Amino acid sequence: MSEPTRLPPDIDTSVPHSARVYNHWLGGKDYFAADKAAGDAYRERYPNIVPLARESRDFLVRAVRWLTQEAGLRQFLDVGAGLPTANNTHEVAQRLAPEARVVYVDHDPLVLRHVHALGASTPEGAMDYVLADMRDTDVILAGAAKTLDLTQPVGLVINDVLGHIVDFDEALNLVRRLVEALAPNSYLSLSHADAADEQHRAVQEEYNASGAIPYVLRPPEKTQHFFDDLELVPPGFVTLPHWKPNADTGTVAERAGWAGVARIP
Repeated sequence: MSEPTRLPPDIDTSVPHSARVYNHWLGGKDYFAADKAAGDAYRERYPNIVPLARESRDFLVRAVRWLTQEAGLRQFLDVGAGLPTANNTHEVAQRLAPEARVVYVDHDPLVLRHVHALGASTPEGAMDYVLADMRDTDVILAGAAKTLDLTQPVGLVINDVLGHIVDFDEALNLVRRLVEALAPNSYLSLSHADAADEQHRAVQEEYNASGAIPYVLRPPEKTQHFFDDLELVPPGFVTLPHWKPNADTGTVAERAGWAGVARIP
């Protein structure tokens, strides 16, 4: 467990934070005692959360790889990035296209401190970050424009974070504002946890009631609306393991999360 001796003054280590809990589930070391306790309690009640976290991360890797190789993108905006682990967006993209430019967005200063500490962009490319709540789309876009050319196509990555916006219409409008600001032939890559599993819902409700930052599980019939008016890439909006699977793609959390990638006309 990593507990830096010099923390940003607005970090409350006594309250579990989703990015740090997620880091714990993925086998990272950047979390605090409250995050570990909350993550362990959640995993004890719902063991599927660990393969779900891994499948979500694996989808992000496959999506960024496809966007770089097949769609030819060289710019990425990763909103709600979470704590760096292995195969971060800039690492995946720059392995395939060293000139790729990536901007991360998160509201937790500790997350962006870790992103900054990576310092691992290729010389040909760029990697930067914006400290902002994902609701603050004007701040996000202004910050991203310092590194990205928003008149050219961008891969907008929103991986498993929209559940933190409790009001669905607010989440939908957030995505639409970002999408509308991007150039034609940009792409949206998005995933969201499912509400189908009764046990998962019960454990998530307990977690939300604990004082931690809440996360709302939603059915795919609702979350597919994030892609309204966009052109979904085959196989469409599907469960995490079924989006362009490869030999390493898992299958355990079959109904726990949905994902898709779509072109912005």
